[in-house]
Amino acid sequence: MVTETENPQTGEPRSTSSKAPTAQAGGSASSYPQPARNDQRAQTENEAQSLYAKHKKLYVRSTSGTFQKWRWFFVFLTQAIFYGLPWLDWNGRQAVLFHLVERKFYLFGWVFWPQDVFFLAIILILSAYALFFFTTIAGRLWCGYTCPQTVHTEIFMWFEERIEGDHIKRRKLDQAPWNAEKVLRRGAKYLIWILFSLWTGFTLVMYFTPRQELLAELATLSFGPWEWFWIFFYAGFTYLLAGVLREQVCKYMCPYARFQGVMFDPDTLIITYDEERGEPRGPRKKGVDPRSIGKGDCIDCGICVQVCPTGIDIRNGLQYECIGCAACIDACNEVMDKMGYPRGLIRYSTENAMLHHWSREQAWRRVLRPRVLVYGVLLALFTGILFYKIATRPDVRVDVLRDRAALSRELPGGWIENVHTLRLMNMAERPRQYTISVSGIPGMKLEGPKTVAMPAAATESIVVSVQVPAQAVKPGRYDIMFEIGVADEPENVSREHATFLVTE
Repeated sequence: MVTETENPQTGEPRSTSSKAPTAQAGGSASSYPQPARNDQRAQTENEAQSLYAKHKKLYVRSTSGTFQKWRWFFVFLTQAIFYGLPWLDWNGRQAVLFHLVERKFYLFGWVFWPQDVFFLAIILILSAYALFFFTTIAGRLWCGYTCPQTVHTEIFMWFEERIEGDHIKRRKLDQAPWNAEKVLRRGAKYLIWILFSLWTGFTLVMYFTPRQELLAELATLSFGPWEWFWIFFYAGFTYLLAGVLREQVCKYMCPYARFQGVMFDPDTLIITYDEERGEPRGPRKKGVDPRSIGKGDCIDCGICVQVCPTGIDIRNGLQYECIGCAACIDACNEVMDKMGYPRGLIRYSTENAMLHHWSREQAWRRVLRPRVLVYGVLLALFTGILFYKIATRPDVRVDVLRDRAALSRELPGGWIENVHTLRLMNMAERPRQYTISVSGIPGMKLEGPKTVAMPAAATESIVVSVQVPAQAVKPGRYDIMFEIGVADEPENVSREHATFLVTE
């Protein structure tokens, strides 16, 4: 007997038969067993073919619920930050600007220079420990709620659904012949995707080129070659990853999906299917007590698969393709409500909680376990170090470079001279008057500028001559100290060691 059911992954009808086939495709219909070597060859061929799965387009079904609201909250939050920051001003300039030409990074009231690469190292360490910390607690929260791939895919799918309709209409539109309606809908969708991608690329470049310059260039389309390149490069990848590849990025390209397993433990909150409660699954009428017909709470509707952005069946257990978006939880809870069953057939839980039948409170108590505490302490420690170093970093800096063309030379009048180049940095966003002095050898004097007017957030290189009486020194190496002070801030002094050489 042949029956038709719905494929939960695609929603298309599929046929199933109660009779086993008499032969494999391409094989013999005879009931006699084939030689063992043929069986081994067929098994080998099937194993080789199973390594290559043909991609099937997913028509993701939209859902609603608590977790879906959280997902959209983070979509709005992350995109408001990304698209909004370049338009904010601070101290008469762009609030967030990574000015590569000037080699200065502006972040609200802070100005970072290439010498501040230490802070970048701390930020990378913080990012790693934050990833470990949140993944150990609740799995792939980053992937499901704030990853740019997930967020942009959600936006592209929202555009698609508004133009082409729900998952059923989109499938029918794909299967329909080309006509005026299909051309208009597809054209409108692709146009909006392209415009959104170009605006995304333009926004990215705005982080590295001052906004006013970029807008003036936009008016005449006179971008520089690198600006053209990065606008189209980032726009192209936004379109490709969020509009075309989608779940394939999470399944085949993202490295996080591969090493997430080593960060999970039996007390990590993950999306789980309660097999004891749900099995055996099967359809039934609304209001029927599943125990009275020997079934579990799962009605095998397949909606949990249809709403999954990567197309997996969570009822088969945790899989590396699961991005932790919890769309299946919202979908299943909605079905349970309609059937009059308790929510939570699919829910956030832990391996130990499912094994030992713990309550939600018991499972949450295991969150503060040693591994999480270690990650949390390290995260707090490095966060404290970062903000302490930023708060206490000097805003007056100087680099001293010796003139290597002439190590030292004798001057008329019995003086020995060393020439140094001072690279002064004013890290404050206000003009200052710098004073320069040197100490370390009795009788030494400084020839060159004694005061320098420094613009706001600027650098200046000056050449000075350090002179010492010949009778006060012998051939050798002497330590000296340059002191750079601020005229109206006597407590703000930067000191830099240097050497004074006396040759024979």
